[in-house]
Amino acid sequence: MPAPVPDSARLGAVHEAAAPSGPADFVLDLRGVLKRYREGDATREVLRGADLRMERGAVGALVGRSGAGKSTLLNLVSGIDRPDGGTVTVDGVSLGDLSEKERTLFRRRHVGFVFQFYNLVPTLTVAENVRFLLDLDGAPDASGRARALLDEVELADRADAFPDRLSGGEQQRVAIARALAHDPALVLADEPTGDLDAKTGARILDLLERMTRERGRSLLMVTHDESTLDRVDVVFRLAEGSVTREPGGRA
Repeated sequence: MPAPVPDSARLGAVHEAAAPSGPADFVLDLRGVLKRYREGDATREVLRGADLRMERGAVGALVGRSGAGKSTLLNLVSGIDRPDGGTVTVDGVSLGDLSEKERTLFRRRHVGFVFQFYNLVPTLTVAENVRFLLDLDGAPDASGRARALLDEVELADRADAFPDRLSGGEQQRVAIARALAHDPALVLADEPTGDLDAKTGARILDLLERMTRERGRSLLMVTHDESTLDRVDVVFRLAEGSVTREPGGRA
């Protein structure tokens, strides 16, 4: 009887086999996505055959009123949740083909996250927060990688500080460094400036956009700030369970 294939090895094989090529190179490809939730005896349909395609290397914004389903869509894109219908393909991999453990590994290695409230681990230093995922994967020279990123976000001198000693803007810069530490194909940013003043928020957006573009990575931001749309390549508007696409200010 053949030995079982470890999830990590199978995930690598799945990703290699599904790696995109050619001109139609999309980091995100959602087709006919359905998502429903039970609310007591009723069923609420959040996504109703939603389609979304974002080119590799693009910076996009996801907008929609509160409750429209933006968080639901991010959960599907990151593999935290599964759709009730349709397909979700991220970085060339169909997430529906993966087990829960494989989706966790995929998310850890191919998707970076920046949250509104930073989500730093309070008991870890700044450097330890940045290298957290690298340590989980046993990545070589995690310390050197963390130091280089902290230098890039101008926080090398705070490497040994704990998050509660940092301002909101500094904590978000740490979060950006952490999101990029494992060189993900896609960064998801959920209201990354929502807890910051306008000046600090603009600096954070400048940094996040620059660092992802320089690396040739893709960035999808959830935002309520219409001025943010001037700096993105594509805008996805979510309403009534469907997604419409329009050019951003950088298109």
